Amino acid sequence: MVSGAGWGVRRDGERCAPGPGQLRLQPGSCGAPSRAACASPFPVQNRPWELKRKRRVRLDGACKPTYGFINSCLKSLVVEKYGEETWEKLRLQAGVEDSFLTFEVYKDEITMQLIDKACKILGVPADMVLRQFGEHFFEFCKRSGYDHMLRTLGGNLHEFIENLDALHSYLSLSYQEMNAPSFRVEKNGDGSMHLHYYSDRRGLCHIVPGIIGAAALDFFNIDISMEIVNQAEEEERTGKKEHIVFLVTQNPIFSYKERNKLFSSPQNLVLEKADTVRGRGSAICPVKKSHWKKIRGMIALGRGKLLRGFDPVYPKNLWIDPKTFCNGLPFHMVFDKELRVKQAGVSIQKIVPGLQTMGICLDHYFSITHPEVPFTISSIQKFINSQFVFQTRREMMPESWKQRPMLELRGQMIWMEPVQCMLYLCSPLLRTLHELEERQMHIADIAPHDVTRDLILLNQQRLAEMELSNQLERKKEELRTLSKHLEEEKKKTEALLYAMLPQHVANQLKEGKRVEAGEFKECTILFSDVVTFTSICAQCEPIQIVLMLNSMYLRFDRLTTVHDVYKVETIGDAYMVVGGVPVPVSSHAERVANFALGMIIAAKGVKNPVSGNPIQIRVGIHTGPVLAGVVGEKMPRYCLFGDTVNIASRMESHGVPSKIHLSSSAYQCLKYKNFEMTERGEIEVKGKGKMHTYFLLRNKTATENEIMGRPLKEADSGHDSAQSFEERRTETLPCSHQPGRSSEFRAVNPVLSGCCVALLGLQVAQTKGEAYVE
Repeated sequence: MVSGAGWGVRRDGERCAPGPGQLRLQPGSCGAPSRAACASPFPVQNRPWELKRKRRVRLDGACKPTYGFINSCLKSLVVEKYGEETWEKLRLQAGVEDSFLTFEVYKDEITMQLIDKACKILGVPADMVLRQFGEHFFEFCKRSGYDHMLRTLGGNLHEFIENLDALHSYLSLSYQEMNAPSFRVEKNGDGSMHLHYYSDRRGLCHIVPGIIGAAALDFFNIDISMEIVNQAEEEERTGKKEHIVFLVTQNPIFSYKERNKLFSSPQNLVLEKADTVRGRGSAICPVKKSHWKKIRGMIALGRGKLLRGFDPVYPKNLWIDPKTFCNGLPFHMVFDKELRVKQAGVSIQKIVPGLQTMGICLDHYFSITHPEVPFTISSIQKFINSQFVFQTRREMMPESWKQRPMLELRGQMIWMEPVQCMLYLCSPLLRTLHELEERQMHIADIAPHDVTRDLILLNQQRLAEMELSNQLERKKEELRTLSKHLEEEKKKTEALLYAMLPQHVANQLKEGKRVEAGEFKECTILFSDVVTFTSICAQCEPIQIVLMLNSMYLRFDRLTTVHDVYKVETIGDAYMVVGGVPVPVSSHAERVANFALGMIIAAKGVKNPVSGNPIQIRVGIHTGPVLAGVVGEKMPRYCLFGDTVNIASRMESHGVPSKIHLSSSAYQCLKYKNFEMTERGEIEVKGKGKMHTYFLLRNKTATENEIMGRPLKEADSGHDSAQSFEERRTETLPCSHQPGRSSEFRAVNPVLSGCCVALLGLQVAQTKGEAYVE
């Protein structure tokens, strides 16, 4: 099974000594928490292992690289159980990317960060997160295509665990940097097992019950309990590896009918109590077993005949001569308890000529790289069910071999009791044709019956497919990133477009449709300009004017959002907005009136670059019908046409500084809307004759903070009125605007003065009202 620790990798190809407190996620092998831990028959508060030892998982320590498969599984767990929002929050806090490439190598600290943040966000201890991860990893491996491979490892749980190391060895052919854990299992007389788990990193013991329990439940229909009975540094192995011993007890899972039969019988209830008294740790079923079930099972395969135990037949003499044996098994060695070589295959003699001298010590020419145990017969016998990997020692190789990569051999150990010798049946550990060429070997050097020949060729194709898959995955990720950036840029472009044109108009233009002009029977238009703006321009640098206008327009633009009015455009110091266009609303007059009150307040925060005092603005408002539409193809503008625009402009130009000038139609719309207004009387309006006008003073119900759209926390507790406009002094020109001084300035600085006029569009300021006449 692909264990989480198995997906840890090493960059230099060498085994790494464990660091204190290192965390290692093991994809798929018995390394993740399982239903044995999470769905145990014991309540959480009464689980024996929880009562015996509460172990805190350390997430600190040196970081090693790991495959992206692990992080992808962790993301899948969080998304499936807690949702996309939780994963996004977890990802941002951990500072990692959103997706991971399956065959890409990542720093192990990324996984540790994710687990650490998951514990904090979800509010669960690290051991429970690891257990959940282990159970989910088993399902993740099945969905990823490892289901059939896992099911065929063994016919029972003992065989399944016993062959995990072999599976890791096979997967290392494709995942060349995989640094897998090691497992050893021992059967006990009562049917339970002791599972020995060895890992380069500490803190992953809680993953083991997860995956083993999930596999036992799924493949063998048994529920298991796993308890840590021993935990210490492994002294027998050359590397300082964590050694965890689990007690594994098995309990059959009954079907619904069997469970009813079991508990409906009083006799079975008594037997259950008796079995319970026997003590924990037994895998014996707490019910009376029927011997007829055994008989039926024994004769099922024999077609009515009882099956007897299989007894192999051995010849009295071995009908094979030593020469044929050494040629037929070119990679094998026989050595005694003192590690003296007694026999070696012809191919291995060819590579290591020293083996032709019988009686030499095997550990002089080879070292054991897996499992990491001392090179002694006792250590080998203890791990005799594991696959052993030998590596040639460079200093003992011929000169022609010293510049090549060292040869690795992989095989099994068989103890021959009658002759008190160990037989090592092995094959070259080669992953690709390139590795074969590096060692100047050929396919012919491997025996025809050895599947290593096929594995090298198949794995060559597999690696090519993995590389192609990795490239496709990278391209997919690049496209996803580009698509995300494109969407962000699209939103920016749309925001800019919607700031220039109404949204429905902009959408029509994007679709290539023609925008028809629309008639609005009633809307409210506002114009404003800066008092003595021409004089200010004549006495300031252009950049000062730009900064002043930008400061003012930023305040005004914010108010358009607060009061939901549409900004038509600006011309120099003139600012034009409309209410009721492009979306008709009945409250257009109130919105524009409140916006005008906010403009007066906001203008106080803008300084005159000449005098340093707040600027003064004039505001004019008129209500009436307009025609609106888009004009032009290059830089199209949404413009308003009609006499209503002209009259609104006249209200502004005939207004008073710091006053809001209303036409009679605007006054009628606001008359009963909680606004305080005062009559100005009849005035002569250019091009219109005499008109009856008014001044807007304040909103009777809204506070200044409400009109300005300020946060409530900034609001005053007194609920003062928004703005009570007293009579202001009539417009007076500052001394700097006297004709003599102005002429003198323009004579000295004619270019600067011309720049101001050209930059700000003052040539149309005097006739801006007529510019909108239909």
